Amino acid sequence: MSGPALRGVIPPVCTPLTAAGELDVPALERLCGFLLDAGVDGIFVGGSSGEAALLTDRARAAALTTVVGVVAGQVPVLAGAIDTSAPRVLDHARTAQRLGADAVVATAPFYVEVSAREIGAHFRLLAGALDRPVVAYDIPSNTGRKIPGELVVELAHDGVIAALKDSSGDLTGFRRVLAGTRDLDFACLTGSETLADLALLSGAHGIVPGLGNVDPHGYVRLAGHARDGDWAAARDEQRRLTELFSIITVADAQRIGPISAALGAFKAALVLRGVIDHPRTCDPLSPLLPAEIERIGDRLRSAGLLPVADLR
Repeated sequence: MSGPALRGVIPPVCTPLTAAGELDVPALERLCGFLLDAGVDGIFVGGSSGEAALLTDRARAAALTTVVGVVAGQVPVLAGAIDTSAPRVLDHARTAQRLGADAVVATAPFYVEVSAREIGAHFRLLAGALDRPVVAYDIPSNTGRKIPGELVVELAHDGVIAALKDSSGDLTGFRRVLAGTRDLDFACLTGSETLADLALLSGAHGIVPGLGNVDPHGYVRLAGHARDGDWAAARDEQRRLTELFSIITVADAQRIGPISAALGAFKAALVLRGVIDHPRTCDPLSPLLPAEIERIGDRLRSAGLLPVADLR
């Protein structure tokens, strides 16, 4: 698979769990069907929205197996191989290859402090050992270290990575990578829920929004407007999605952390939309309270995703 095959709307799929905290395979199958029916261009399994850093290896593999089975070649499946070092990432990546992933997504090493040169060596080791395209995942809020843009361009020119998934929020840096790779067979993807229209206007090849689990149709419409050059319609859709994204702020920040609040909100919204059965997140993330979930329902109604008549 080449970089341009990785384009369009590629949601980082949530991982539904049962009330007991086990992988809910039927719910994950329904969620994949929901995304495919919306017209997404790919599915990313094992990303931040999929709780990859929290799940067991067994649950990671089972989730990927489920998604690959449902997708059945309709769109590319990207598999997160996120871990602290190249040997550990390679273990996950080889499992992903065996289970049918079309591309492997990896962050820079974390927990240990690394230099730019060591980050480059990390990706070169992965690319040399795998027979799947490698996507560099830049998420400094989680890894503690941004992948330098000039390194991304260098690795792209050397054929080490096929794409960048940029969740740094640095649109200026993203534009520099776009400029540095414009003549290559390379995809630049944004992970921003709220800057997707600006990234696409800048030349991004695709978007990887966690909120795309909740409203994939909205992001597919936004991407379609961008393809058509209707930037006013894209802006209006982005405005609605930005308002919807505020569901991640409804939980009490004094009680739970921002990851619990965001992932809990996505899952609660999917429950309210009838896609999955439980809003359970992986331990030790705390659940949202009923009153918080009710406020999420209000915002779904405002976004046109639940009928107003459903008010209780």
